[in-house]
Amino acid sequence: MKAVLFPGEKRVDVVDRPDPRPGPGEVLIRTRASAICRSDMSLYYGNPIVGGATAGKGLVIPGHEPAGEVIEVGASVTSVATGHRVAVHLAIGDGTCPYCLQGYEFLCPNWKCLGFDVDGGDADFLVVPARNCLRLPDEIGYEVGAVMTDMVGTQYDAQRRLNVSGATTVAMFGLGPMGGAGILVAKARGARVIAVDVLDSRLELASELGADELVNSKREDPVARLRALTDGAGVDVAIDSSGNPAGQNAALDATRKCGSVAFIGESRETTISPSDQFIRKLLTVIGAWYFPVWEWPEIARFVVERQVPVEKLITHRFPLGEASEAFRLFDQRLTEKAVFVWE
Repeated sequence: MKAVLFPGEKRVDVVDRPDPRPGPGEVLIRTRASAICRSDMSLYYGNPIVGGATAGKGLVIPGHEPAGEVIEVGASVTSVATGHRVAVHLAIGDGTCPYCLQGYEFLCPNWKCLGFDVDGGDADFLVVPARNCLRLPDEIGYEVGAVMTDMVGTQYDAQRRLNVSGATTVAMFGLGPMGGAGILVAKARGARVIAVDVLDSRLELASELGADELVNSKREDPVARLRALTDGAGVDVAIDSSGNPAGQNAALDATRKCGSVAFIGESRETTISPSDQFIRKLLTVIGAWYFPVWEWPEIARFVVERQVPVEKLITHRFPLGEASEAFRLFDQRLTEKAVFVWE
C-alpha cells in the first residue's frame, strides 16, 4: 500500500508499506478520506504536540481524521462487520482505566494517538481496534465523516457542556477549520454567533458559514466591539480555537459576568489574570479536547437532523500521491481544511 511518512525537516515521503492485517479485536479499513489537521504540522516540523517516544521519529503514518470502509475483521469482533462505513476515534486507551470505562480514552494514562503513536489514515489501509470505529449514517459521506471527528466532534462536545442554545450569544475566536466548525455547530444549536479573526479571508468564510457579525481583531479592539454588540454586557459564551494568547485573553475579557469560556486551541503557555478575568466574574472556564466515544451517535444524529453543512469546511482535496504539495500548501496557510481522497 501507499503511505505518508514525515522523515524530518518538512519533508514528506509517499512510500510503499506492506498491507496491514487485523489482529484480535481489530478491523482493517480501506481508507476513503483522511483530513489534514493543524496538529499534524507538529509532526511535519518534528515537534509533536502529543504522542510518546515513537511520535516524530518519521516511522508512524500520520492522519488522525480518517474514514473508510471495513473490509476485514479480526477474531472476536462483533460490533462492526465488513462493508460498514466508519470514521475513526483517534484515542486508543488500555480499556481498563476509569476514563476508558467512561468513554474518555484520550484521558487514559496509557493512551495512544492515531497518527502519532500508531499508524494513521494517510495510507491506503489502516488497522484500528473495533471499538474505535464510528458508524457513519447513510446521509454522511466519507469526507464529511472524516472532518466530523476532530472538529465537529470537539466543538459539539464543548458547546453541549456550555449549554449553547438559541438564547446564547457566542464569540468564536480563531476561524481556522476548528473555529469554522464551531460556527456551524453554534448556528445549528440556534445561537447568535460573532466571529473574530485577523484575516479578512477567514471572516468572509465565517459569513458564508452563518456568522451573524464579523470582527477583525487586527483593525479594532475585539473586546470593545463585542461589548458594543451586546449592550455593554459581553457575550454569553466565548470559544477560543486560535491557541493565541491574545485570543485567549480577549475571550476571557469579552465574556459577561457568569458567562462561560472554552479553550480549544492548543497553547503551550499563556499569561492571564485569574482574579480580574474570571474569579470575580464568576466565569465557567473549560478545556475542550476531542469527544468521548459514546457521544458519536448523538453528534452524527445532530449533523443529519439539523442538516449541518459540514462539507463547506473542506476547501481542498488531494490524492495521496500529492501529499508533499498538500502539506506544503497547508503549512503556508494557502488551504484551510484539506482532505486526502481515494476514488
